[in-house]
Amino acid sequence: MKQYVIDEISENDLEKLKKFLTQKYGSPMLDRVYWVPLDPEYYTPVQASHDNCHPLYFALQLKPGALVGEFLVRTHNRVRCECMGYATKAQQAWFISLIDGIVSELGIAV
Repeated sequence: MKQYVIDEISENDLEKLKKFLTQKYGSPMLDRVYWVPLDPEYYTPVQASHDNCHPLYFALQLKPGALVGEFLVRTHNRVRCECMGYATKAQQAWFISLIDGIVSELGIAV
């Protein structure tokens, strides 16, 4: 799996992240996994044409000492679809910027 990982995060900072992510994206669906909707501006033409699959998401997971963002674009509406797959470079840049912004906003040293 292609991922963006920020590690060596203290337990206190993980708690800050958990609180922030829960407020922003709702309770985690699975083991500390939050579903972050991809800004539709970054959908590929195929993704944009799949109205029934919207919104599309990235998974962001809190792990012991780490924040892990997966570069796989997914939908909750289907198990498999051609609009799902690894993020484009523009989608990756958007996601990294979002994660870095959260970390910066919360004052987490990395």
